[in-house]
Amino acid sequence: MPLSLNRRRFLGTTAAAGAAAALPWRAAHASTPFTMQAAWINDAEFAGYFIGIDEGYYAEEGLDLTYLPGGPDVIPESTIIAGRADLALTTPDTTIRAIVDQGAPFKIIGAQYQKNPIGVVSLASNPILSPADLVGKTLAVPPVNVISVNAMLQINGIDPSQVNIVPYAYDPTPLIRGEIDASLDFTTNVPYTISQQGVEAVSFLLYDFGFTIYNDTVVVTEEVLAEKRDLLVAWLRASRRGWNVNFEDPDLWPPRWADTWFDGTGRTIENELFFNNAQMPLMQHPDGYFAMSEDDIEANLSALGKVGIVGSRDMFDTTLLEEI
Repeated sequence: MPLSLNRRRFLGTTAAAGAAAALPWRAAHASTPFTMQAAWINDAEFAGYFIGIDEGYYAEEGLDLTYLPGGPDVIPESTIIAGRADLALTTPDTTIRAIVDQGAPFKIIGAQYQKNPIGVVSLASNPILSPADLVGKTLAVPPVNVISVNAMLQINGIDPSQVNIVPYAYDPTPLIRGEIDASLDFTTNVPYTISQQGVEAVSFLLYDFGFTIYNDTVVVTEEVLAEKRDLLVAWLRASRRGWNVNFEDPDLWPPRWADTWFDGTGRTIENELFFNNAQMPLMQHPDGYFAMSEDDIEANLSALGKVGIVGSRDMFDTTLLEEI
């Protein structure tokens, strides 16, 4: 999955929220309407939710689920502020910054990715396997992620001025051509995309070098948390069930969705199979999918504090997970 400039920012507006209404998918035979906003276009990143819908897990929990895919023009936080969705998948940096800077009434109630998939991708012929390897090299970074990259460099004792950071347009072609040395991408997807061009890629996660934040955090407004707590617990329970089933056999499901969930995305099923397997270790937690331990919450807050985003423990609510 490519990064998106827009999905990583909260602009304090709801203009983009209307785009989220495109291509809704609904679970049948349930009673209470409930809407979730995904963070990106339909791909393996959301396999557990697709299973939950197709297999009736949400319906069994009493939810009539409407699933809204994301995209480059969708800001998930805006969708829930506008009341177009009950819940959204976001990143903790955008969400906590919105709380701190704009007073957004958000609560983080779960985390899909325990380890953020964002990392540095390079070619095996010119491997960059650690922050130290970036010194003197050219790294393409989406502008919204420059702060994160600078933090990772500083955490590892590297002056950001020692790395030539250039804008990135989510196209691996410059890397393949040798015009840049590395790019900041989702490591669950882009290395496979590059391999399809006959070139081998390698990568490392920012998470593994000190920038320890979640990804696809499950976010709701305080109003929804107060008024629909039972529905949120039901959603978490059905979603966890979907992810458990997905990872029992991660090669089973993507081929089934070629003409449904994955129709029209422009991505191959082989790409989604790679993605589905690659993301499993980044999502697993001893306490189950979506779990947020106190140590991990503190690691998130610490990492964000290093980039000037000063959050607090009360921005996270783990009590719903305790009810699953």
